[in-house]
Amino acid sequence: MWATWWVWVAAGFALGALEVVVPGYVFLGFAIGAVVTGAFLGLGSAMIAFSLPAVLLIFAIASLAGWAVLRLLFPLHKGQVKLWDTDINDN
Repeated sequence: MWATWWVWVAAGFALGALEVVVPGYVFLGFAIGAVVTGAFLGLGSAMIAFSLPAVLLIFAIASLAGWAVLRLLFPLHKGQVKLWDTDINDN
């Protein structure tokens, strides 16, 4: 079951949907890793049989790479705090 490509892709989409509910780029790296793992298994499963440790290693590397790319694309802006000058109730 761990070597079935569509299970990894479905898990990636489920983690992506979970990221919408729980924002903060926590699950998005794992979602990218799961989809990449599913794509890798789908493309290479006809020739090579992967063991569970190999699939988990692929998932870990893909998740780390996805997280690193997300950190480059969406950096954490330190020191940026929204200051409110007016209140919505002030007329």
